[in-house]
Amino acid sequence: MNKRLMAGLIAFCVAAPVLAEDPLTVPLKRLSLDAATAVAQGAIAACREKGIQIAVTVVDREGNVQVALRDTIAAPITLNISRMKAFTAVNFNAATSAMAARAESPIGRVEGLVMSAGGVPVLVGGAALVAGVGVSGAPDGADDEACALAGLARIQDDLDMAL
Repeated sequence: MNKRLMAGLIAFCVAAPVLAEDPLTVPLKRLSLDAATAVAQGAIAACREKGIQIAVTVVDREGNVQVALRDTIAAPITLNISRMKAFTAVNFNAATSAMAARAESPIGRVEGLVMSAGGVPVLVGGAALVAGVGVSGAPDGADDEACALAGLARIQDDLDMAL
């Protein structure tokens, strides 16, 4: 019996480093469709309260569109701009308002990026990127960003609790 116990202990010690290595796959967290829709609807509601018609896009962590909404009389171009703001936010894991100084740099001229206020990353627990939100249509980017953040606020507590 002691020999079996010793053999098991030796086998564990040999295999333990293999078990401690990084896994070959990683789980990715994503917003559910309901959560992404709640964010988009929240952003539209926040801008409506200010009398502003906007478009909002929620993208997944890779920048693929999950939900896109354009309010009734928002300009058609706002939908494309909101998508680019959301795409930029997830690619840089930062609010697009923080990137305004880079807009005229070579990176700021990359097609598909918009480095003006209105795009925000969606983070779980303040660190894990799961999505991005982009808003366009307000007269100024600060209102776009405020509406994006208001939409995100609808689910942020639940996201953080899901950690």
